[in-house]
Amino acid sequence: MTQSRRMSLVEAVTNVAVGYALAVATQIVVFPWFGLHPNLGENLALGGVFTVISLIRGYALRRLFERWRVA
Repeated sequence: MTQSRRMSLVEAVTNVAVGYALAVATQIVVFPWFGLHPNLGENLALGGVFTVISLIRGYALRRLFERWRVA
């Protein structure tokens, strides 16, 4: 069974939201271990940067694998 476009969008948005929350939570826990003490706003901004990078990586890999699949 194929996934509808709507459900693909729901899945993608959920993946990004969960990834962002996990990145920020991980930073809050892990950064102090390395002597880094960003405030909440800085953690949220860093999480955003990591999320954008993750989106670009995921898109690029998906397109690469699709190109291989078609070839």
